Parts: sequence; structure tokens; C-alpha cells
Amino acid sequence: MSVKSEARPVAPPAVAPDVEAIIVGAGFGGIRALYELRQMGLSVKAFEAGSDVGGAWYWNRYPGARTDTEAWAYCYSFSKELQDEWDWPERMPSWEHVVAYQRYVVDRFDLRRHIQFNTRIKSVVYDEATGLWTVTPEQGEPLTCSYYVSAAGLLTVAYEPPFPGLSTFKGQWYQTSRWPKEPVDFTGKRVAIVGSGSTAVQVLPVVAQTAAHVSMFQRTPNYVLPGRNHPLDDAQRKGIKANYDAVWEMVRKQVFAFPMEKANRLFDNFTPEEHERIFDAGWEAGGFRFVFETFDDITSNERANAAAAEYVRRKIRAIVKDPKTADLLSPRYPFAVKRPPLGNFYYEAFNRPNVSLVDVSHDPIEAITAKGIRTGSEEHEFDIIIFALGFDAVTGALTHMDVRGKGGVSVKEKWEAGARTQLGITIDGFPNLFMLSGPQTPFANIPPVLEAAVTWIGQAIGKVRDSGQRSIEPTPEAVEAWTRLMQTLLDQTLLGRGAEVGTWFLGANIPGKARCVLFYFGGAEAYFNELNTSIERGFPGFALSP
Repeated sequence: MSVKSEARPVAPPAVAPDVEAIIVGAGFGGIRALYELRQMGLSVKAFEAGSDVGGAWYWNRYPGARTDTEAWAYCYSFSKELQDEWDWPERMPSWEHVVAYQRYVVDRFDLRRHIQFNTRIKSVVYDEATGLWTVTPEQGEPLTCSYYVSAAGLLTVAYEPPFPGLSTFKGQWYQTSRWPKEPVDFTGKRVAIVGSGSTAVQVLPVVAQTAAHVSMFQRTPNYVLPGRNHPLDDAQRKGIKANYDAVWEMVRKQVFAFPMEKANRLFDNFTPEEHERIFDAGWEAGGFRFVFETFDDITSNERANAAAAEYVRRKIRAIVKDPKTADLLSPRYPFAVKRPPLGNFYYEAFNRPNVSLVDVSHDPIEAITAKGIRTGSEEHEFDIIIFALGFDAVTGALTHMDVRGKGGVSVKEKWEAGARTQLGITIDGFPNLFMLSGPQTPFANIPPVLEAAVTWIGQAIGKVRDSGQRSIEPTPEAVEAWTRLMQTLLDQTLLGRGAEVGTWFLGANIPGKARCVLFYFGGAEAYFNELNTSIERGFPGFALSP
């Protein structure tokens, strides 16, 4: 007698994606991810809203835009040939030089054919039945993929001018975050710059060269450090290329991933005369060397911090001739709790007869009028208004897009009380979703951090494929532990006081945004070690799904 076998449920056949991986964004992160995944043999499609590569650099083409990191570390390290071929013309590359470099990389490695330009993404939705992501452009057909990489970047969603009456203004107005491709002529114009952060610091000296008058509207002053930018000659470029191994070794070990040596000095071990000499050397060296090559405890020792702050205030008073203007430009909060901008003749610009400072800390802007800007006490007339108001930084790229994971939960809903991630790259409940420059990655020089994150993503995808699994995602426990670590690391510094002055790395610059620690403040080297350890130990804190 035959025995009838018990019927077993049959799993639905696997659904093949249209493409194995989709990347959104073609800036430094998107380009690097595209190269990595193509090297792994994956079919990849990248989408970019701009008409060419560049990411944040594509849109932020405002006058004076340049990096605040030395050229030889604001680039990729994955290819020795690329390092040998490319020549940087300046210490701190301009917008034109950075975008030219990105274009060269894309064409050098034949990546352009995998990028669809002029395409914004409307939604990214996970299907639990198929284990695939559906990526839907604003125009065009949706595509499915197994792996989704968000490479839209830190500075994607601009903070829109919040002032009533903007539509009534009879002149021209611009946002630095969406600067037009066509040159803007400021000759003989009365120009307002609303904002006094890093972007405004770069814009002011350039616009002042030709404008009839420039008024900067400042709510919170910044500690602006001298950039000391200069051209690089052939001998300097050859020296950089010959020493690139040493450059990247410094970058991997430096707390903010800059090509700098540790100071190996603690403030309290030196006399006041020695403090002054060391600060002088850091100031003259330019860039962030004042922060990192003077004393190692500037951001953790209140005495060191206060001395650095007063040193910069003395420089402001020495440079700016008008005592009242100098006083308004002098911050009173701790040094570096807001990211110090780098300036090229910024303070010097206030000595020009055609530049003035408008303090709106106690006389705020009430409205934009047909003629210009009205504060509580007076109306200022302008021909052009430039808004340099910053961004819904770090989280905005995902919260302003409809990105939905398991159970239809959106990233916006998931992060309603503050961003939570694992390693700054993944989110629980969002399988096979990877972020570049996501929240809770280091507050540091971006390209080296991106390269480390892309390497981790490639290894994670390799783990999924090699083990015959379908997806990888962090456990809620791992996300909770990483989020607690972010607060612990911040509490070891003075940087938490940045919320008092609206710093964007705590989300405090956007009204109504949840306050949380948006960066990893344990240093770039420690973060790189975290990623390497995760790979070596087989991705603890992550679940693989068949």
C-alpha cells in the first residue's frame, strides 16, 4: 500500500529585479559606490537630479565656493593611477576644480553610462513579499532592485527662506544652494546676504568686489579661520604624489580625517607665552590646522577652548577697523561648537566702504518687501538678495523623500524623534538599504569617510550573496546601542553646547526638527576601526534573511 506524502508549502519563485543595485545621487559618494558595485560585477543604475555629476557641488556653484580641506585629501584613494594622473591647481580647490575632478573620475572609469541624469526620485518602497525595492522617478517608469544606496549626501535639502513677502520683492533673489549656471552680475547693485555661515563667508568677499554695496544680515557670528589658499606649483604637486601613502596614513589616523599630524600637546602643560606662540603658528598655517595642530584638547578642555576663542576674537579686533563691527563679529559661545568656517579675506572685507553688517540677533527680519528687507526697526532697500540659510542637513535627503521599509513605515516616521542607525549606514526595518553620509557617521572630511563606508557596503552585499541569503539589516538592539554611543561620545566634548547657537550637526538649525546627535564624534580613526571590526567579525548586530 502506498503512503501518501504530506504536502509541503511551496515557496514562491524568486522575482528577478530589474537591476541588482540602484544608487540615488552622483556626488562623491554615489560615484564611489557605483565604481565599487561595478567592480563586484553587479548590474547598477544611478540616478542624479542634476544634468551632470557633482552632488552638492553641482548645485552649490555660488561665487567663492571652494573646499575647506586640502586638495590632496579631498579626493579618492582607491586608485594610484588616478592620483598620479590628476593635478590639483590650488591648495583648497574651487567649485570648478572639484566638479572637473568628479567628471574626470566618472569618464576615466567608464561610469557615466550607468548614470541617468535630470532625474529626481519620488519614492523608494520595500516589498516584503519579493524582498525588492521599487524606485519610482518623478518622471519615467519605476525600477526594482535588491540593494538600494542613498548617496544624496549631507547637504541636499535647502532650508527655504522662511520670511513672508518674498513673492513681492521687485529685485532678483537667489539661494546659494541652487545657484544658476548663468553668471550673476553684481556690478553697481545693492546686495543683501542673509546668513553668516560657511557659505556666506565665502560669498561676501567675492560679491563685494563689484557690488555698489553689500549688507550681511547676521544672527549668530562665527569663528572664521583663515583659509590661506594658494596655487600649487609643479614641484608641490610632484611632492604630494610622491608622498600619497603618507598622506592617506595621516588621514586614516587623524580625528577628522584630515592630512595632519596630531599636535601631541595638552593645553595645561604650557605657559601663556607658549600658548600664544602655538596659536600663532596654527593661525598662520591656515585651514583647520588652528584646531588640530595647536592643542589636542581644544574641544574637551574648557580652558583650552576659552583661550582659543579669545585668540580668534583678538584677531577679529585687530583686523576689523570699526570697533562696533568687530564686536558684532566676535562670537561669545565656545569655540568649535559650531563648525568654524574658513575665510579668504572675510574679516578684511568689512573694512571696505561698500560692506556693512546688519545685526539681526535682537532685531530680526520680519518680512521681505517689494523694495528689500524689513526688520523690526527699519527697511533696507536692495536690488539683489542672496539667501545662505543652510540645509535640513544629514537626514533631509531621506526624510523629504517617500522611503518606506517593512510594514510601510517611512524613514520620516522612523526618525520622528531623531535619527537612529547602525554604523551610520543602515536602519532597522529597511533591509538592503545603505546610506552614504547618513546620520551618525563621523563629522569629518567627507571623501575618506565615504570610501570606508562604501567598502563596508560592498563587503555586506558580498556577505549576503556568498551566503545565499536575500537581505541584511541591523537588529533594533544594535541600533539602540549605536545611538546610545553617539550621545556618550558627544558628552565627552564641549560640542553639545552647539544646540544653544543653532548648530546643524545637532539638527538645531531647522525649526521643529528633532534634536539629536547627527554625527559620530569618536574620531575618524575609531570609526574606520568600527567598520573594519564589523567586517572581520562577520557583521555582528545584523540579521541575514533567506
